[in-house]
Amino acid sequence: MTYQVTSAVLGLGLATTILWLIRRDRLHGHHAFWWLLTAFLVVILGIFPRIIDFFALQLGISYPPTLLFVLGMSMILIKVLSIDLHQSQLERKMRRLAQRLALLEAEQMKQPPAQNNETD
Repeated sequence: MTYQVTSAVLGLGLATTILWLIRRDRLHGHHAFWWLLTAFLVVILGIFPRIIDFFALQLGISYPPTLLFVLGMSMILIKVLSIDLHQSQLERKMRRLAQRLALLEAEQMKQPPAQNNETD
């Protein structure tokens, strides 16, 4: 029974930390979704460990903790792919902004300097 309490406390602690980071504007809500999902799963699987046994048997896995490792690795791979997609999008936006800035600077260089209408 103590491992159930430990897992539930760890999951709730993780969820509390994620919500605190969102509130302090240190973690964007989109990224927090994955972490809150992980915290939720830790709490649920900690309270009801037989869920893993049931699904492992349904999938033909003879050693149920193996399913936890497979699920964990799958979530890590999905998260890494999500980060790479976001990074690629940011790089594309940064490249386009740099190109627009270069075009604006080129246009500015072509224009004659502003005439000062004041007399000395």
